[in-house]
Amino acid sequence: MVDEDSLREQLEELALQHKALDEQIHMMGQAQPVDFLTITKLKKEKLRLKDMISRIESMLIPDILA
Repeated sequence: MVDEDSLREQLEELALQHKALDEQIHMMGQAQPVDFLTITKLKKEKLRLKDMISRIESMLIPDILA
């Protein structure tokens, strides 16, 4: 099993990358001319990071016995 501290570090790094992509997408949307192809690629990467963040968060939630 993966170390919880390692997962938390990974989660923090992914969150920082996700935020950086969000800022980059915002800035590119303001620029002229707008590069829609690059923005689309960045949005896909942002979604990939969000999926990874969700997976790690679910791994950190302890299983509750019913």
